[in-house]
Amino acid sequence: MTPLYARFLAHLPPGAAILDAGCGSGRDTLAFRQRGYALTALEPSAPLARLAEAHCGLPVAVLRVQDVQWAERFDGIWACASLLHVPLAELPGVLGRLARALRPGGVLYASFKYGAGEREQRGRRFTDLDEAGLVELLRAVPELTVAETWTTADRRPGREAERWLNAMMLG
Repeated sequence: MTPLYARFLAHLPPGAAILDAGCGSGRDTLAFRQRGYALTALEPSAPLARLAEAHCGLPVAVLRVQDVQWAERFDGIWACASLLHVPLAELPGVLGRLARALRPGGVLYASFKYGAGEREQRGRRFTDLDEAGLVELLRAVPELTVAETWTTADRRPGREAERWLNAMMLG
């Protein structure tokens, strides 16, 4: 994850306020905290939020990204492999909410499985995006502009053929 962290953190001042939106196990929350950043974490799954709290040593709000209400609170928002679980029809509203949670000049990182459309796999739903899909999506979110996109291969064993779309967006 270090290369992804470095790309994101290059947009932030030391000690910046970061929201880990959909923190999962708390891996990234802990990594940013250890680098001296001020972290707020949210996770919609209560059991996973408790696991994350134990792992990162911080409280984790049990909250869906669809319900975020913060305004100009964060310098950066990290949404690594979390927004891909939001239905495509809800993504413009979610991205608008996250954009409003950013301070002026803030940065939002998000990653999606590379592709187009919505699907279900092993009982979990996914919204896949490619560059064209992201551009189309952001037409409905004028508060955000794409700074850069790039693709990466999945690093997990047995999933090396899967690709990810990574996007850095500015508020």
